[in-house]
Amino acid sequence: MFDILRDSTLGQLINYFSRGRLLPYADQRPGYILPARYTPRRTLESTTTLALHNGNEEHAEEAENVLPPLTPFRSRPAADFPHISRQSSRALSLIESRGIAQGGKEEEYRWLVTFEEVDSDDPRQWSRNKRVFIAGMICLLTFSVYLGSAIYVASIPGVVAEFHVSRVVATLGLSLFVCPYGIGPMLLSPLQETAILGRNPVYVFSLALFVIFQLPCIFAPNIGTILIFRFLAGFVGSPALATGGATIADLFPPKALPAGIGAWAMGAVCGPVFGPVVGGFAAQANGWKWPFWELFWLSAFTWIFIFLLLPETLADTILLRRAKRLRKLTGNELLKAPAELMNGDTGLGDIMYEYIVRTFQLCLEPAIFLAHCYISLVYAILYTFFESFFITFNEIHGFSLGVGGLPYLSFIVGAIITFPLYILYQKKRIEPMMGKSKFTPEIRLEVALIGSFFIPVSLFLFGWSARESVHWIVPCVGAALYLPGIYLSFQGIFLYVIVGYSRVAASVLAGNDFMRSCFASAFPRFGVAMFRALGLGGGCSLLAGVSMLMIPAIWALKRYGGVLRRRSKWTE
Repeated sequence: MFDILRDSTLGQLINYFSRGRLLPYADQRPGYILPARYTPRRTLESTTTLALHNGNEEHAEEAENVLPPLTPFRSRPAADFPHISRQSSRALSLIESRGIAQGGKEEEYRWLVTFEEVDSDDPRQWSRNKRVFIAGMICLLTFSVYLGSAIYVASIPGVVAEFHVSRVVATLGLSLFVCPYGIGPMLLSPLQETAILGRNPVYVFSLALFVIFQLPCIFAPNIGTILIFRFLAGFVGSPALATGGATIADLFPPKALPAGIGAWAMGAVCGPVFGPVVGGFAAQANGWKWPFWELFWLSAFTWIFIFLLLPETLADTILLRRAKRLRKLTGNELLKAPAELMNGDTGLGDIMYEYIVRTFQLCLEPAIFLAHCYISLVYAILYTFFESFFITFNEIHGFSLGVGGLPYLSFIVGAIITFPLYILYQKKRIEPMMGKSKFTPEIRLEVALIGSFFIPVSLFLFGWSARESVHWIVPCVGAALYLPGIYLSFQGIFLYVIVGYSRVAASVLAGNDFMRSCFASAFPRFGVAMFRALGLGGGCSLLAGVSMLMIPAIWALKRYGGVLRRRSKWTE
């Protein structure tokens, strides 16, 4: 508990302003024993000089032997440095590949600050309970932001009546909230990849703005104010949606990563589903403003929670802070973190430019483009689904505004069944294959291909059972079947691009986020009109037909994805 509080945003502030006297790290406590390789060079050099001056050459030779060897770091394999962690080994490989180990910088490598073999500051060495607790906080953060999208659905009838606008105009509050889900990460996610900031400052600052932006919506004098601040709230809330998976990856090794990402994805799925349920009863009892109040309360609680208890998980940031403390302790300015050697001469503007340009370049890769298109389609259909629920349950079956939100819980039923089966699939099917030569990234698409068949079945069943003569439970079953479709598709495709394009995974996921958010913000604009014109059966059949046309693309990607990846300049 002490470590979690110390590493949180609040703990970092207390440690900084108390100069390490409060909530100290091990290297800030009295009696700390400095590892031998961090011994200040100037101290050793002064010892050598003094010994030579006194004519004691033997003593001087002994002092010189304490110094790190003169062999250039770039000529020695990582195996020669057992104390170097996964992240630092990767950093050294990148340093060597970029040719940075040139021009007399070898001396810096001898003082590289890394994780120890047993290190309580290494996120992947934290206890299992601590890592699960932190992953739970990321799930809560993601849930809180995603809840903000669909909770607005319950406010739409009240907004229409209050401001005398059409339902199409009022629905813009949903579209303008979802659209910046893809724009925000382009600008904010690169900040969370920099060692000087890390994950937490962006999480804390952006969520604080998210909380504040709910107030103008509550006290809005006109529809324009709601639309503007819905857009801004979606923008500042987006880092949790884009980088939450990266935080999970900071905590868990590759073998456990699918389960971690799967649990995080459940938080992402449950947010939009619970939104209409939570907001429906509030709007029915107290008016359209109350769903905004609920979002304000939940996001404010989440902000306090992460401000007090969410520790930094980015290894580069943790090592950078350690290097600064050790330089202060020893006076040895040669002590450097891997990130300082990798990006010492790279400005934030250059990092962001590379990130944005590379993201759009990767969208043109054939394999990635197909994956993006399919995920964008199923994600957009989900938000179009929300428009059909009001017609089906409130208009056809006569449910009240509050009770009309309960059918959304069908997705939760689907999630409760799907998640354990997915974990079982990972244990029995995927994990035994890992490490074998026949295991390729395309294997990950198996589960996406299975999930793709649930989507048209769900749409057909929901659309053609949405009538007064059919019991309301039948379209609920149809809706529940959509959850395994979208969940398994997301898991399969996300893990495919993360493993297949590991060197640029962050940029690939940012491009996916951008495309699917653009699709999802556009589809609700014509969803109601489509269902009115074609009927629920015809509208859902059209969407099912489009999703069926994309199934062969997933099969082709599974069959020929390896060929496409081998031709790509972005794969290792």
